[in-house]
Amino acid sequence: MMPILVRLLLFIHVFSVTLAIGPFFVLLPLTQRLRSSDPQEQAIYLDVFRLAIRWAKHAGHLLILTGILLWVTGPWPWTTPWIDVTSVILIGSLVFLARAFSPTLRKLKDSPEDAKVLVGQLRRSIWIYIVLLMAMLAFMVTKPPLW
Repeated sequence: MMPILVRLLLFIHVFSVTLAIGPFFVLLPLTQRLRSSDPQEQAIYLDVFRLAIRWAKHAGHLLILTGILLWVTGPWPWTTPWIDVTSVILIGSLVFLARAFSPTLRKLKDSPEDAKVLVGQLRRSIWIYIVLLMAMLAFMVTKPPLW
């Protein structure tokens, strides 16, 4: 039987995954509206993008913290293959998150005439980030014996 604190940590960990991934599914339809919006609407949509990314970053902090606490209290050594692979993907996703969205959003704000190209880049970045997060989720849920 799992102690109550570990169950609570696990719940918070799973909930933070939802908070980290969810906003990106909301951003997908927003990219269509962003593509055809006037400058005033575009500013509002860009604020929503920034808010969603900030939200996902903070949820990611909670996700990492609870993941480390679960690792410390759990039965898996640090060298467990699914933890190693998840950690590598996590580092890659953090680098990707830092480079994929903020610079593109800044360019979009500064050069609205390039909106179609930049919104396409945002849409592609959203899908890449979702795939990275879903890959981590798959490793955490299935815990495959890789080596």
